[in-house]
Amino acid sequence: MEQPCYKCGQTVEEGIAFCPHCSAPQIRVVIAEPAPPPLAFSPAAAARHDSAVLPASQTVPLLALPMQWSQAFRPCALAAFIASVTMVTKLIAWPIAVIGAGFLAVAFYRGNNPGVIVHAGAGARIGALCGLLCSAMTAVLAALRVAVLHEGPEIRRLMLDAIQQNSARYSDPQFQPTLDLMRSPTGLILMMAFLLVFGFITFLLLGTLGGGLGATLLGRRDRS
Repeated sequence: MEQPCYKCGQTVEEGIAFCPHCSAPQIRVVIAEPAPPPLAFSPAAAARHDSAVLPASQTVPLLALPMQWSQAFRPCALAAFIASVTMVTKLIAWPIAVIGAGFLAVAFYRGNNPGVIVHAGAGARIGALCGLLCSAMTAVLAALRVAVLHEGPEIRRLMLDAIQQNSARYSDPQFQPTLDLMRSPTGLILMMAFLLVFGFITFLLLGTLGGGLGATLLGRRDRS
């Protein structure tokens, strides 16, 4: 048996939880209407009553539905891309951008799935996914920026300056071999790898924080 989707009007087979065209939930409850006063029995009126069917626009989705991870990837990817562009172009400081990406991911997910409740825990998981995507996208875009703008020598100079400043602080002879290794090409590669791992973990934590905040604040706004 087929029925129209309450949101887009496309035909959906009975038993399918979400519309394959617009992803709207298909579990619906009928909006109650005030009962009319009792009338005298009429066969014609009974026939008209039996033939009346409520349109899909007069039904609302049941809210207590589980979060769908398959539908969370696109909102997370969009929020992560926005944050990555702002960070690579240096429009927004990276901690604020990653937290904002987690918040945006929850907002986008709620907008695409109006019948799904996003609690703080689910929002944190959405933010964590967004943080992972944001970390990967930022690394790729930063590498493209370095290649296009030829910023490699400048980055190497900044890293060597930082090492030189640390060497002035630590005059212990036992620390000098470590500084010499850090000045070498191998040491610079190790430092870059460490920064990537550090960034990955930090983006994950900040994205989780932003997603949890987004679910809490947006859910509180719905209840008010």
